[in-house]
Amino acid sequence: MFLKTSFTTLIVGVFVVYVLHTCWVMYGIIYTKPCDSPRGDNCITPFLAGKPKLQLSIYASLQSNAEGGHTLIHKEENFDVKSKFERIVNVSLPKKTRNNGTLYALIFVHQAGLNPWQDPRQVHSVVQLTTYMLPKPPEISLISGEDQMQGQKQEEQKKKKQRDGNLATGTGAKAGAAASPDHPVSHWRSRLTLNIVSDHFLFDREYLPSDVHRYLRVFQNGKKMVYLPLLFVDELSNRVKDLVEINGTSTELPLTICYDSISLGRLRFWIHMQDAVYSLQQFGFTEKDADEIKGIFVDTNLYFLALTFFVAAFHLLFDFLAFKNDISFWKQKKSMVGMSSKAVLWRCFSTIVIFLYLFDEQTSLLVLVPAGIGSIIEVWKVKKAFKIHVFWKGGRPTFLFGKLDESERRTEEYDTLAMKYLSYLLYPLCIGGAVYALVFLRYKSWYSWLINSLVNGVYAFGFLFMLPQLFVNYKLKSVAHLPWKAFMYKAFNTFIDDVFAFIITMPTSHRLACFRDDVVFLIYLYQRWLYPVDKTRVNEYGISYDEKPKGKPHKE
Repeated sequence: MFLKTSFTTLIVGVFVVYVLHTCWVMYGIIYTKPCDSPRGDNCITPFLAGKPKLQLSIYASLQSNAEGGHTLIHKEENFDVKSKFERIVNVSLPKKTRNNGTLYALIFVHQAGLNPWQDPRQVHSVVQLTTYMLPKPPEISLISGEDQMQGQKQEEQKKKKQRDGNLATGTGAKAGAAASPDHPVSHWRSRLTLNIVSDHFLFDREYLPSDVHRYLRVFQNGKKMVYLPLLFVDELSNRVKDLVEINGTSTELPLTICYDSISLGRLRFWIHMQDAVYSLQQFGFTEKDADEIKGIFVDTNLYFLALTFFVAAFHLLFDFLAFKNDISFWKQKKSMVGMSSKAVLWRCFSTIVIFLYLFDEQTSLLVLVPAGIGSIIEVWKVKKAFKIHVFWKGGRPTFLFGKLDESERRTEEYDTLAMKYLSYLLYPLCIGGAVYALVFLRYKSWYSWLINSLVNGVYAFGFLFMLPQLFVNYKLKSVAHLPWKAFMYKAFNTFIDDVFAFIITMPTSHRLACFRDDVVFLIYLYQRWLYPVDKTRVNEYGISYDEKPKGKPHKE
């Protein structure tokens, strides 16, 4: 018991040190020491302090260095760095870009009335307007065989009867045939987010932050050092949902240009986060994997990000402690008295279904890997619950099931009775949902329909399979057989999930699943109050807490 407590204490101590260290690092990122030199010899003053007249010009080019020509796509005259705006422009795509090529945007902030290519006081940044991703597989109606593209073409033909429908269909078919689902194709980034630091901050040359240094352009003005506006292109706002696939018929695509001023602390934080995402991509993370991380930071203020970090850190701690106690409980479990084996089997089945669904949807590895590990652990629990022993003979496995004692048979009877009543409600709902999806929705394949139907059943009606354990508790009038430590840690995580259920982007079915677990857990708590633990009873480990120590009889 002491070793277990000390190990938990060690983990909590490491967690506290980690949180404090992260807070110190975050403070170092957000806070920048200003120049306080009395003579100002070491100070770098902002160019914006002189209130110059500026202009924003954005060009499109096939090369990042503008070789081979460039085209002006937007010009913002009388550009005010403190005024937020959003513009939508149509960008013509060159032939090379339409043929699975790339396109770059060259952003200039320069003095008004001057050519940005000849202005010595200009700042510029180059960003890629296209990225490569695997095309999304077409979804079809499994009954009629009609895919989504065909449905869209039929609607367009009805609206535009004056056009030649056969020509339009042929062109679209050729464009669709050119894109192979196994090869990455060029996608259009439909958003371009720009920021400029509007603070008139005085930098100290001796304490110049390294992260800001690469964005800093300095020139000598007499005896003073002056830095030009800090221009930052926010690539964290480029989400996968905003990408548009480019094909041979895409001659022009819209681009949303968003501008807003930014503080120096937020700029430094954004630079670190953007570098972290870039590093993950260098280690093999795909655009979709990185998008999961970007979603945490986009459209969020720093205070909410700090709250998200602390809550996520506690979520990770409770996850680890729940995992540790759950494994310890099942590792020492010898008897299934009072435990619903059907609930364990269902939990294993539902975890595997969710893993296969996430794999079919090509979900980020950040979500897929933990789901896969959870599936393996649930399979191990099923092996323990049903007392399955595996023997290998000649390369072929042989399964041997253990026998149940009298108490376990009684628990199994209650468990089977609960499942019988539950099946009257569960099976019609699942079958009805699957038939509805088959008729009215589109899927990539029959396998995709099967996995989606199963996972919808898990999300919508999965909590019903928690009810057999409640029924067994009611019949036995006891809850002493449950792993309450693991339950409590999972309960904390459930309430944390409730807080973020309507903040973090997630499927609606998963969002509702967070709240349905609360109801079942509250019933568990009520049963724990209703059926207090009898400390004189021997538990599943053979221990009685009120058992008197055995000793030799005393002779009078």
